[in-house]
Amino acid sequence: MNTTTPTLLVVQHIDREGPDLVAEIALEQGMSIHTIRPDQGEPLPDPISTKNTIALLLGGPMSVGDRHQESLAWMQQELDWLTRWHQHNNPVLGICLGAQLLAVAAGGRVQPLQVGLPPQPLKEVGYGSIHWLTKPSSEPLLQGLQPSEIVLHWHGDRIQLPPTATLLGSSLHCPEQAFRIAKHAVGLQCHFELSRSNLERWIQEDHETIVSAIGPDGPERLRQDNERFGESVQQQGRILIRNTLRLLSARTTKP
Repeated sequence: MNTTTPTLLVVQHIDREGPDLVAEIALEQGMSIHTIRPDQGEPLPDPISTKNTIALLLGGPMSVGDRHQESLAWMQQELDWLTRWHQHNNPVLGICLGAQLLAVAAGGRVQPLQVGLPPQPLKEVGYGSIHWLTKPSSEPLLQGLQPSEIVLHWHGDRIQLPPTATLLGSSLHCPEQAFRIAKHAVGLQCHFELSRSNLERWIQEDHETIVSAIGPDGPERLRQDNERFGESVQQQGRILIRNTLRLLSARTTKP
């Protein structure tokens, strides 16, 4: 393990959802990267003895609420591990499913996203805006960002934040888009990390979700929106990711 820069511990749950821009920026900052697949039975490191490491928990189509199913027993094991990781104030960034797991590990909850009266289930999929609840100039994570940003949404659940969390960003349909716990844990429900080139794989492999969320023309709309917004989302994503890794690097325990 590098003793001057942290290791990025990538906890990945499905082939298509990799670290992408986070890995790119981590390598720029001199970090080493180690990937673990709990869904394939690979063990997670001991939270106490692991030093100089930032955990990155990625997304996936599974729901935190389904973790008690036999086929998803690995997710409950990951959550137990994450709870200990968080209790020791080890730095962690959670994205989408990873943010939901982080919230539950810290004492929050996850439930289906619903809108309207009576409430109806909603899948928030596609490019859309979020707005920051604090001035970017006053929050280290948001330095260099605009008051609102276009992001990529891809989820059907929402987070009920734990009392220790600070809510940073919301969208029209989902209030809990970005949060921070103290200075060692960051959660992003939305996607800043996906590169433009990898979106096509998501479209092809998650076609059914897209169609059910935004209609039969959804895949083509996503491609068009990727041409329109993708480069800007990547640029803003790089700013946010650099800010996040800088914050979390300062919280690592050196060996």
